[in-house]
Amino acid sequence: VQLVESGGGLVQPGGSLRLSCAASGFTFSSYPMSWYRQAPGKERELVATISSAGGRINYADSVKGRFTIYRDNAKSTVYLQMNDLKPEDTAVYYCNTVRFRSYGRERDDYWGQGTQVTVSS
Repeated sequence: VQLVESGGGLVQPGGSLRLSCAASGFTFSSYPMSWYRQAPGKERELVATISSAGGRINYADSVKGRFTIYRDNAKSTVYLQMNDLKPEDTAVYYCNTVRFRSYGRERDDYWGQGTQVTVSS
């Protein structure tokens, strides 16, 4: 499993960014994908999850109405469109996919290297 994020950067409050995560090494269309983020001094938190076919999506309350997760299974890529960015969105953003074992009692998480998003004037 390999996940490679891109698209981070410095943006002013109210601005937009689109993150991309290119996946390889597994059948991308068969698995849900997620975006997480980790701000300095804070725990990693789930931002958004999308089902394998894209029909089910969940967001953290803090990003609802501003962020959109979507995927292109033909390109094995998942995206996070981030609009109306706020300073509190500043974090390293990680792409994630998970595999469950032992009837769901254990999980293996796979992560990309992360991409830095900084929202500042």
